[in-house]
Amino acid sequence: MKRAYLKNTLIIAGAIMLGFSSCKKKDDPEPTSETITINDDGSGTGTVTWKTGNTYILEGMVFVNDGQVLTIEPGVIIKGKPGTGEDASALIVSRGAKIYAEGTASQPIIFTAEADNLNGNVDNLARGLWGGVIILGNATLNSTPGETAVEGIPTSEPRGIYGGTDDADNSGVFKYVSIRHGGSDIGEGNEINGLTLGAVGSGTTIEYVEVIANKDDGFEFFGGAVTAKHLISAFNGDDSFDYDEGFHGKGQYWLAVQDFTNDDAGDRMGEHDGGTDPENGTPYSTPKIYNVTYIGKGAGKGLKMITLRDNSGGTYANSIFLNQEKGIDIEMLATSDHSYARLQAGDLALKNNIFWNVAANDTANLIKIVTDAASANAADATALAAANTAIENYFVDNNNNVADPGLTAPDASNQFRVLPTSGGVAFSNVAAAPSGLESAGFRGAFGTVNWTEGWTLVNTYIID
Repeated sequence: MKRAYLKNTLIIAGAIMLGFSSCKKKDDPEPTSETITINDDGSGTGTVTWKTGNTYILEGMVFVNDGQVLTIEPGVIIKGKPGTGEDASALIVSRGAKIYAEGTASQPIIFTAEADNLNGNVDNLARGLWGGVIILGNATLNSTPGETAVEGIPTSEPRGIYGGTDDADNSGVFKYVSIRHGGSDIGEGNEINGLTLGAVGSGTTIEYVEVIANKDDGFEFFGGAVTAKHLISAFNGDDSFDYDEGFHGKGQYWLAVQDFTNDDAGDRMGEHDGGTDPENGTPYSTPKIYNVTYIGKGAGKGLKMITLRDNSGGTYANSIFLNQEKGIDIEMLATSDHSYARLQAGDLALKNNIFWNVAANDTANLIKIVTDAASANAADATALAAANTAIENYFVDNNNNVADPGLTAPDASNQFRVLPTSGGVAFSNVAAAPSGLESAGFRGAFGTVNWTEGWTLVNTYIID
């Protein structure tokens, strides 16, 4: 009798609960979107989640402090207020902090200017309207004393220090993120990059990130060992990809494209330095970079594809370089510490790459050994000539070739094509990828799939 009573009571209670639950769902208001201003009084963001549907306004420089975790849900919009100098807005993830910004192809996380309503009211190529994003870690650098104040924020800010001894350091996840209209000035000629990675370790995930219309560089790596895949540096004001201070991570599927419509926007596709102080510090800059597509501004602009200097090494393989007046230059000095020495030692490699409409397709100028004219004893003419003869042979011996992959460069409307000719030269002569990178089966950042669709602004310029 007692058991039956209890059973019936539970049934009735369950029915009441179900009815209440249904009634509650019916009467609940729809979730509302909020606009939330974030500022930093030194305490950072705290351990917090920025919610889907909300817009967050960065007022000044906002830090995620050591020990804090910032989670950003898919579809969140983060806007930076305008301002220069110490009033510039930026999001900085400090050493020891973590960010989990995981968008999706259908719901990317977007960083943009406060004025941008994402409806075309701000010109797609407007630059310098706010700061940018900076992630700092504990991985190794080659500069003395192994810690550095990051470029782009005042040196008086202790939370802007990066560098350490842990190459496996984990700063979190940054995936399916679009960064637009950044690069505001903090001082004379000192702008914030779109995404700055200072001593970021290999435990961090950086994938599917677009930087478009930044006033300074698109991406800059200062030391560290992170692997970064599916990066886009589009229509930026200075260099597309920059590394320094012994960056020794990996990269794959990088797209860089320059603004054909503005002669004042863009410099090198890759500016690659080895060490700052000292230049011969270790670890050397030796990133392994596979499957890039770099598309320049064409003849008559005076721009270079890539510069390797200050004892920088690294690998570029299975890549496509298109449409630039000058090719790749490698620095040679009278000292033993220079980038040509890195190539001779095997720390620098350029292999299985396609060049088309670069340096007028002249194989003698696609890769050049250059010297510092300001240095009286840099290298005599005989040594320099011998090095350039050797590099012409190197070009052929390492399976580089001049061929049309079927891509097109930006036109007067900045429209361009990234998918290579099906079954063409981009799908042959592919070098094996190292551990940690994929065996793509093609050269360049794209095979048969345009992976920019759905989450990027640059895709509006890409011709199918």
